[in-house]
Formats: sequence, C-alpha cells, structure tokens
Amino acid sequence: MKDLTVSNIERQNVLNNRFAINKIQEQLDDFPGMLFEGEYRFTKKMVADFYEVEERTIERYLEKHSDELSANGYVLCKGKHLKALKLQFAPVINVGSKTTQLGLFNFRAFLNIGMLLTESERAKTLRSMILDLVIATIHEKTGGGTKYINRRDINYIPAAITEENYRKNLTSVISQYVQGHQTYKYAQVTDLIYKAVFKENAKEYREILRLDSKDNVRHTLYAEVLLVISSFENGVGAAIQEQCKQNGKAKLTIEEVERIVGELAEHPMQKPYLNDARTKMTSRDFSFRDAYHGNIGEYLRAVTPEEFERFIGDQSVDFDRILENNKDVLKRLKQAEDE
Repeated sequence: MKDLTVSNIERQNVLNNRFAINKIQEQLDDFPGMLFEGEYRFTKKMVADFYEVEERTIERYLEKHSDELSANGYVLCKGKHLKALKLQFAPVINVGSKTTQLGLFNFRAFLNIGMLLTESERAKTLRSMILDLVIATIHEKTGGGTKYINRRDINYIPAAITEENYRKNLTSVISQYVQGHQTYKYAQVTDLIYKAVFKENAKEYREILRLDSKDNVRHTLYAEVLLVISSFENGVGAAIQEQCKQNGKAKLTIEEVERIVGELAEHPMQKPYLNDARTKMTSRDFSFRDAYHGNIGEYLRAVTPEEFERFIGDQSVDFDRILENNKDVLKRLKQAEDE
C-alpha cells in the first residue's frame, strides 16, 4: 500500500483529483467548518481537535511543510478578510481583538496535513480511506478498469491513426532493407524503438502494466507517447533507407539498425519530446494504473488537475461509444485502404 506520509507526489495525486476530493468530503460531512468566501475553512484548533493532536503539533508541520500546505490552500487571513471572518464567526474562532492574522485551512489543506501527520491514529485511518476512495473513484469514472484509460483522452484517436500510418511505412522499410526473419525483425526493431523512447522493451512494459499476451502494447499508450514513437518510426525508416543506399543497397543488420536508433535517441532535437513522453507515461501510469516504471522513475511527478479532467473528467471521451458511432465511416476507410 502507498505511504502518503513519505511521498509528496502521491499526496499531490490525491489533492489534484477533484473527483476523489468530493467523495472524501461527502464521507466527512459531519466535520464542522466555516463557510467563508465560498469555501469551507478550518482553524488550527479545529484541525488539531479532529486529528486528536495538540495545536503545536499542527504548527510544527506547518513550519516543516509550509510550501506544500500553502500551495494546497492553507492561508494566513489578514486585514479586511480577518475582520469579516471575526464578524461572521467570532464565537467559533474565539480570537482576541488584537489578533492581526489567523491561519486557515481549506478542505484540501486539511486533507494535506492529515496525509502528513504520523502522530495521529485518526489521520492514519483517514489515509486508508483516502486511498480506497481514490481507487474507487478512478474505477467508477473509467467503467471498472484503467488498462485503456489512455483512450479516454480526446487526443488519443488522432495520435493512434498517425502512429499506425508511420508504423506501416516503417514495416515496409524493414521488409525491404533489413536482414532477418520476416516476422522476428519487426519485433526486434519495435523493441529498439520502445527502449529508446521509454527504456523498456515490449515484454518489460507488459509485465509492468500486467497485460495479457493478446493485448496490443500500442493500444495502451498515451497520445503523447504515440506521437513520439511516430517521430521515431519515421526517422528510423528514413535513416535505414539512407544507410542502405550508402551500403550499395545491401540490407542492414539489426546491429546497424540499433546504432541508427541510438543516434536518433541522443539527438538534441529529440530530448524535449522524449522527456515529455517519459514524464507523462510514468506519472499517469503511477497515478491511474498503479504501475511504476522504474527505468524512467526519475521523470515521475504528480498528475495535474487538468490531466484528471482529460482522463476521468468532463473532457474525457467514451472511446467504445465513439467507435460504435463511427463504425460505418471506419468500415469505408478500411475498404478504401484495401483497394
């Protein structure tokens, strides 16, 4: 089980997921707060009382994790805002007239400190509930599974079509210009490209995502990763043809293709695209699929609120429904392609 107390990325993956936050808030609807300026707020005392710790414990965590807690909604209420708060909630906050600032948690910051507190049994119980609700929320939004959560991105279908086109170009080049068994050499070159893009071959990727043997790896990849692979397939195909021409039309060995892929992976122009694809793949798989890509673990970061919207929010799409609604168009395209 994930330990929210030690990983800022895992905490942020919870706090950036508004759907999970709403579920958690429903479960804690009996926790009293002050509806102030359109948002529920909690004083340090309220938070300390809930987690059954002393206020100075909360203060210690505020000092140690000030940037994180502030980024997630902890504020110092001052000036006219404090004056308005006192007028509205004087009996609740119980502060003197000379108080010039008051620390306030919103619900996200309240959860944030609960994910940090190691002294509180109640915080420990809350963390367990949070993890269960996060998993349940993602599965609810995706219809029960996350293997193909990448397809819920509206950008997936155009990227998949683009990659398929470049893939066909590459397989044609491999057939004509690369030595080896007619079936095996396609898998060998594919693995070289996968290794270059996300430092895993197809077998390793399958194991990490716990895919069945019948699952097509490319069907589980995110749009950005597919586009980087398209770039590689196009570049590798062109380089193979050029190298074959220089070799007097002699077919290339797999070792020569490996050198071409390696040089392309190290080209300065590719670095920003590779880094972006690796970041998105490792971060999204960690959050959505509970899958960790150790070879690109250095690229791991929290999934953004915008990404949650793209994959499980209002911006996400029902891939199967789109296919069903467009099956006649797709059938005509397939017939035209075959002709």
